[in-house]
Amino acid sequence: MPGFYFSTMSKFLIAGLGNPGAEYENTRHNAGYAVLDHWMKAEKLSFEPGRLASVCQLKFKGKIFVLIKPTTFMNLSGKAVNYWLQAEKISVHNLLVVTDDIAFPFGVLRLKGKGSDGGHNGLKDIVAVLNTTEFARLRFGIGDEFSKGKQTDHVLGEWGEEDKKTLEERLSLGVEIIKSFGSIGLERTMSAFNKK
Repeated sequence: MPGFYFSTMSKFLIAGLGNPGAEYENTRHNAGYAVLDHWMKAEKLSFEPGRLASVCQLKFKGKIFVLIKPTTFMNLSGKAVNYWLQAEKISVHNLLVVTDDIAFPFGVLRLKGKGSDGGHNGLKDIVAVLNTTEFARLRFGIGDEFSKGKQTDHVLGEWGEEDKKTLEERLSLGVEIIKSFGSIGLERTMSAFNKK
């Protein structure tokens, strides 16, 4: 049914997935962190240490966005997401998980309302902990230009020189999609952005 994901509640949990620690900072696997960091930098806000995650909160168009970067390491992301949903009393329908995805070329952004984990360990854990696949996710393409057996090196590798040329612009687009998700809902945001 239309608008099913967009409840009238005006608080949203945005979880950017990644791994904590300086050695992972500029890696492709931390694309979720990167999108949220990009937004906070533009707003001149910063993340504070919180339970199981770095946390920041801001208002946009009358909506409250609670942003988290889980500090549990990728494979235990569900623990942090579940904790903050409960702590902030946010419905799973107002959850958006931002994650990297090797299924898409670099910089392609796709918003979906539900779906499988696609082999992504962070999503896998969130699905297991929440016991549902019915939550929105924004997937940030990191490409699949790696040879057989080198997936881990690619995912945990730093952005390539070519990627860096347009990285800022793609991160900005990710931020616009998140704002739109909170403002006009899932369906309309998918229609507006999934072709870009």
